Amino acid sequence: MIHEKYYELLEQQEKLLSRKNEVNKAFYNGIYDRYQYPVVTRHHVPLHWKFDLNKDTNPHFMERLGINATFNAGAIYFNEEYYLVVRTEGLDRKSFFSLAVSDNGVDNFRFIDTPITWDDIDKEETNIYDMRLVKHEDGWIYGIYCSEKLDPEAGEFDTSSAVAQAGLVRTKDLIDWERLPNIVTPSPQQRNVVLHPEFIDGKYGFYTRPQDGFISTGSGGGIAFGVTNDITNPTIEFEEIIHGKKYHTIYEVKNGQGPAPIKTDKGWIHIGHGVRNTAAGLRYVLYTFATSLKNPSEIIALPSGHFIAPYDNERVGDVSNVIFCNGAVVNETNDVFIYYASSDTRMHVAVTTVDKLIDYTFNTPEDTYRSLESATQRKQLVLRNETLLNEEK
Repeated sequence: MIHEKYYELLEQQEKLLSRKNEVNKAFYNGIYDRYQYPVVTRHHVPLHWKFDLNKDTNPHFMERLGINATFNAGAIYFNEEYYLVVRTEGLDRKSFFSLAVSDNGVDNFRFIDTPITWDDIDKEETNIYDMRLVKHEDGWIYGIYCSEKLDPEAGEFDTSSAVAQAGLVRTKDLIDWERLPNIVTPSPQQRNVVLHPEFIDGKYGFYTRPQDGFISTGSGGGIAFGVTNDITNPTIEFEEIIHGKKYHTIYEVKNGQGPAPIKTDKGWIHIGHGVRNTAAGLRYVLYTFATSLKNPSEIIALPSGHFIAPYDNERVGDVSNVIFCNGAVVNETNDVFIYYASSDTRMHVAVTTVDKLIDYTFNTPEDTYRSLESATQRKQLVLRNETLLNEEK
């Protein structure tokens, strides 16, 4: 017999799932629209994923496998629907991937099927998270995620040192997933690896982020580019840093690729994440840049400052003051849906267009890297605007 409490909670959850999400009119920058509510939270996870519904075995209707957070989702526009592969974290701190889908991309996201699994080919792999999805021109949908395990060289009583590598899976239908070998690179630690959507001279191109340690980037920490001949045995022999860390910028401490780049007439537009240190800890923000259509490792535009940063309640969560994005999609009308997580807790969406992304990325001034030059840059804008305002009088 199903516990009667289930139906009471199911009715409450349905109100959340079917709630219409409106544009947040209190926020405006002309670049994208933010929305009033998160698109996915831990409260969106199906009740039967958390509770034993049987009244005999769960008479008090307790959560048996609770959910802590839903964040850092890969995204794909597939069969005219918006799919998220959500990093779903249990109370045991283990993350797993689950599929949520919406018909409009801004609300009514619902988890479907069951948590995603595949052949367990790496018994030392402990945690999996932050999948990037890309539909490659070879016909497969690939997912690259962070595959984490205990550092085999850690001391006997060191239970926190870890090694991160790039796990690789692929699918044709988002239902059946094939596990491929991890991506091998020259770096001892590897995170935030993204597959380029098209072949590069017949090879598979990857944006990587080499780093020396699990937490400390050391000599790495920037966005690199490398290629491999064989996606079923992916070995990148050489990584070239194409955009590194830089002092007193938003990507001073870490600098990594977000989702797969978006192809436009003017170039590939990338959404990256930058990290700097503050008195309150690491602050993660998003920024954009563009690379050449002929050479996707050549940067041709780099606007200054952040593109999306924690805003109001987005600043608060499991890991506060963090915005992270590993999923963005473009639909058939060239609307761009940027799915970002706030504070390692919940998922949001920002909506713009390809034209607006091009305008922002190519026409926003670049960083001067010095305060006085930055002030001069802004002063010139003020003076131009004052002249225009006086002419309008």
